[in-house]
Amino acid sequence: MRTGFIPVALLAAGLLSALPAVAEVIGKADAAFKLLGRNHQVVVEAFDDPKVNGVTCFVSMARKGGVTGTLGLAEETSDASIACRQTGPIVFAEAIEDDDEGEEVFQKRQSILFKRLNVVRFLDRKRNTLVYLAYSDKLIDGSPQNSVSAVAMMPWGATPPGAVKTE
Repeated sequence: MRTGFIPVALLAAGLLSALPAVAEVIGKADAAFKLLGRNHQVVVEAFDDPKVNGVTCFVSMARKGGVTGTLGLAEETSDASIACRQTGPIVFAEAIEDDDEGEEVFQKRQSILFKRLNVVRFLDRKRNTLVYLAYSDKLIDGSPQNSVSAVAMMPWGATPPGAVKTE
């Protein structure tokens, strides 16, 4: 009899739903030639909001090359940009937090220790909009560099107010 299986399975399901999104690489562009190791690059990755079906965010980040970058030992710069778009009907898979602290939806390591790129989602109920903030943090001192993108929640396929409808 598996009496302990159900609580463990429920706990695992709860933990998995709390994990931030996983990104996939869309493309990369070389930014500077390096004689040894890979070149410095700008990488574009995409991830779907784990709690809001129909929203995809695209993040571009600088990636150091050379020997340390190739081995994963380099500390990346805090430069990042984000663009989030409605890519289908917006459906909330779970309730989302509605506070001024936001909710982390994506995280990527930027150094071997203590530095991460974070994407946090905020809900602007007044404007019926989801706002995504990308920023870098570090254990001792973070960076004020950041990027923001917003997705107005509208019915899928609807014409935005003021837009010219073409047929």
